[in-house]
Amino acid sequence: MPPRHALPADPCLVVANRDGRVFEIPEILALGRSGGTAVRVHPAEFMPLPHGSLLFHLPGRRPVGWDPRSGRPTTLSEYQGTPVCAAACFLPPAFTHLYLSAWEREPGATPLPLYAYTALAWRDGAFVTPAVRVDPDERQEVANFDRDEIERRAEAMLQSQPGNRLVEHLVKNCALTYCCPAARNYVLGRFEAPMPTSPACNADCVGCISYQPSEEIPVTQPRLTFQPTVDEIVEMASAHLEHADRAIVSFGQGCEGEPLLRADVLEESIRKIRERTKRGTVHINTNASRPEAVRRLVGAGLNSIRISLNSCQPKFYDRYYRPRGYSFDDVLQSGRAVAEGGGTVSFNYFIFSGLTDTEDEFVALQGAVARAGTHVIQARNLNIDPDLYLGALGLPADMAPGFGLTRWMKRVRKAWPSMRFGYFNPPREGGPFKARPVAPGLR
Repeated sequence: MPPRHALPADPCLVVANRDGRVFEIPEILALGRSGGTAVRVHPAEFMPLPHGSLLFHLPGRRPVGWDPRSGRPTTLSEYQGTPVCAAACFLPPAFTHLYLSAWEREPGATPLPLYAYTALAWRDGAFVTPAVRVDPDERQEVANFDRDEIERRAEAMLQSQPGNRLVEHLVKNCALTYCCPAARNYVLGRFEAPMPTSPACNADCVGCISYQPSEEIPVTQPRLTFQPTVDEIVEMASAHLEHADRAIVSFGQGCEGEPLLRADVLEESIRKIRERTKRGTVHINTNASRPEAVRRLVGAGLNSIRISLNSCQPKFYDRYYRPRGYSFDDVLQSGRAVAEGGGTVSFNYFIFSGLTDTEDEFVALQGAVARAGTHVIQARNLNIDPDLYLGALGLPADMAPGFGLTRWMKRVRKAWPSMRFGYFNPPREGGPFKARPVAPGLR
């Protein structure tokens, strides 16, 4: 990094009032959170808040900032007579956080919804955040979606494949109701099309975004309630692969359970898809719990796999995923099965400042990459209340900070010079999507 005197000033703390209005406190500097500790963030690690970010106010969490007058952290409960709580941002796709929002949790505060709570600050009249863009692909940029065009094409797509419940689910629920970027791209006939197929799962993830046993933690992507047939899958997938630019169809989505539980259906579907077209990429996002099933899918024509991991240390993996009937060794064997079959292996590596960037975790990552034959590391932010996560993993609430995610990314690139490092599933054909400028108002 350049010397501090050549950098912009440290940004100031951003907080929220009880009504959710977010504002800066000029007298207090922003801090970030790594592990369970509030830490100073180098000014160079802040970037302008990406377009498409969401701002959150966090009830029951008092903001922690740096008081330059005392030279130490300070916790605020009010500012100029107004009660305040912590604020955070949720980054759009392709961006990875470097630090979480720093707060002090009040006794009795309920768990936060399942989002990633990145630090938010203010500098030179604009919001900034400690984050980095890890993927140049613009396939899910907010500015590249025209709502009117999506609605027009949605109606045409429903008419072109009447009675297909999978198509109807993707169009009506995912694209039009929840505005899922992948489903919206499917409706627009481009890039990666999601293909949820399984209502059931063989893991009980602490941060599952589609199912929670208690209403205390609301789900953000309600789970699929039916099982698409082979015919429904083949019709939907073949049409997309035959015509879409840089086409991918992906089993395994946030709105479903574990696709490998329907391996027989997936295997038959893939064979029939490949009888119709050799174009595009057939992909699976999965917990990779069944290596024998994965081998069968590769034999049928599966091209790539993305394996979800919160940690490469089995003890932390088990405490988060709470797997039923499979082990971490099975997960890595599934990756190896795809690599040996000539396919692409990605780790969907959930980033958590203070765990990802520890020496023990980096050593474990090296071993997992070697065993699975990994080609791509997708650095995706873990959507969970950080305090809930540390408790679930058996880590102390005041866990020491890591060595820094900026340094971690440099070490990844040094350790694996040929490793692709990004966010999205890569297609077999074509490079990253770079959009042309979109007229204002097309959102």
